[in-house]
Amino acid sequence: MTVDQILKAKGRNVYSIFSNLTVYDALKVMGEKNIGAILIIDDTVLKGILSERDYARKIVLKDKSSKETLVHEIMESNVFTVKLSDNLEDCMQLMSEKRIRHLPVVEDETVVGIISISDVVKAIIETQKDTIQHLNSYISQ
Repeated sequence: MTVDQILKAKGRNVYSIFSNLTVYDALKVMGEKNIGAILIIDDTVLKGILSERDYARKIVLKDKSSKETLVHEIMESNVFTVKLSDNLEDCMQLMSEKRIRHLPVVEDETVVGIISISDVVKAIIETQKDTIQHLNSYISQ
């Protein structure tokens, strides 16, 4: 299974904000959209990603103000990305090795989607269920 297949099932909605907004503004959007991370895109270029973990570790634990701190001050700018053609095993390995939960999907330098660790796990489970069902059908014949 590929990243493209996941996005066809879940949709290609991408929520993003500008890097010059406050962390508070970013959290409001994340809350409204019920998402755990948001992409930072300036002039159609992916600049970073901001997650709830970033907020907890870089604002709350450091006693900073989310209304005064700008997104670019705490966002993760070293963003790992995948392509539509990448397979799930590679995504899972990358997420595990880099200890990340979200992967933007980029084609021709444009963000076309985002997948989370739960998207990957769900897809792998579905693939395994299908394999088990096929094997059971084969054995029953």
